Formats: sequence, C-alpha cells, structure tokens
Amino acid sequence: MLRNTRKPIVGGNALLVAVFGAAWPIHAQNPKAQDAASPYPSMAPIAQYRMDREAEIALARTAAPASISRDAEILVLGQKNLETAVKGKSGVVCAVGRAFGGPLNNPEFWNPKNRSPICYNPPAARSLLPYAMKQTGMALAGASKAQIAEAIRTAVAKRELGAPESGSMAYMMSKEAYLTDRGGHNLAHVMFELPRNGVFQDDPNFFVSWDPAPVIEFNVPVGQWSDGTAMAGQDGHHSDDLAARGRARRSKLTVAVVQRGVPATSASHVGTSGGRRAGHR
Repeated sequence: MLRNTRKPIVGGNALLVAVFGAAWPIHAQNPKAQDAASPYPSMAPIAQYRMDREAEIALARTAAPASISRDAEILVLGQKNLETAVKGKSGVVCAVGRAFGGPLNNPEFWNPKNRSPICYNPPAARSLLPYAMKQTGMALAGASKAQIAEAIRTAVAKRELGAPESGSMAYMMSKEAYLTDRGGHNLAHVMFELPRNGVFQDDPNFFVSWDPAPVIEFNVPVGQWSDGTAMAGQDGHHSDDLAARGRARRSKLTVAVVQRGVPATSASHVGTSGGRRAGHR
C-alpha cells in the first residue's frame, strides 16, 4: 500500500485517507527504520483494537448512505481475521477497518485508535478486500509490518492478489470514523481504484500508489456524511465548498483517464458505483 513523494490531500484540517488508513507521502523506505520513527512502532495489545460486536456492525454501516449499506455484508474483527457478522444481498461489503489493514507506509499503521468504516462496491469487494483480509489476518497472528509487506509482495508476484477490477470503488463517509491522529481525524470521501500499470502510473497530481500492490487510488472529498448531514471542516470550509472540490477532482480524474488513452467505457466508471453516486439515496 505506496508511493512517490507528494503532498497529502487536505480538506478542512483532515487528511484524505486511503482504504483503511491515512494516505501519507512516501519514499523508498526501510520498514524497520520507518517503524522506529513512528509514534506507533509496534502492535499494541490486541484488546485495544477490538470493540463491541453490535457497535462494530452499526459503525460499519455508517461508511456509506443507507441505500448502499443496508443490504451489505458486514464484517467484524474476529479472533483470526475479519469475519462475516451479517450476510448481505447486494454484493457490497462493509467493515470497520483498523490501520494495520491499510497502507503499509502509514506511520500510524499500529495506531489502536484507528476506526475506519468502509464499504466496498462489488468489484472492490472481490479484488481489493483480499488485501485487507491478508494484512489483518497476519497482524492478528503477530506478524511485523515488514513481514506483512513481504507477504503482499509475494502474493502479488504469485498472482494470488492482483489489480482492482474495473469500476472498483469504496465509500468512507462515516461521521463517526477516526482515521488519523492528524488534523480533524476524519473526512467524508469516496475512493476510485485503478490498476497501476502502463496506463496508470504514479502521478502526485491525481493518484495515490499502493505499491507493492498494483493499485492506484484516487480520493474524492464529498460535501456530506453518509447520513446526509452537511460536512464542515475545522478550517471553516463547508459542504458546498467541499462538494465543489470533489467535483473538481472528479473532473481532473476523468481528464487523466482520457489522456492516458483509456476507452470511454472505462472512463465512464469514474464517479459511479452501479449507477449510484456517493450520497445518492
């Protein structure tokens, strides 16, 4: 889950986050050295990452509008990995991610306060959720960040894990999330997942790279939380401004997709999920 040096995307005082954790500027780094410099150099006692099962189910559903999350499969943190708590009907999968299931470049990778509600649309559930499952299972088994990174690299090389399916996206619109210690701790946004290949490469103007995973992610802030209430940033930016920023970033992504020679059918996936935009009820 990383990338070349770039500025984090900021809305209000909160950072946009990648799936299950904060998006951070990255260099080619030694994981052990990075852990030593982190405020969370190793895993905390496992009890600090756990929460009441029913509360976790309810929090997971807040990741997306009710029209999307009500029929979703809900995962909770079990003894060995994420496990199904509620069976779904729509192919959408929602969970409360912990930071150790997200970007490997995150200095808060072991932050026990992190609670990141996320809903994957069906393509993302099939192709991106397996990364979170592998990392979460290894973390609960006592693996270090370096061991997790090497396992992801090996799984990609063996094609056990791969690029996101066409149309993959995820929702992180929960008002109750705690995504990072930095800034306002939270930001309503959606994420569009694309393959990191000859067409989509690291580009600090548009994309977040999830290296060693072959994934490029584009984060878009939205102007409201999943319950429909307006989002207001700590710096005074309100929902209309945030929505305008989101529209501008979607426009940039569309331009980037077209400039990279992707067929119009692929570009048409940008900003939609099964014909529904984030926040649509």
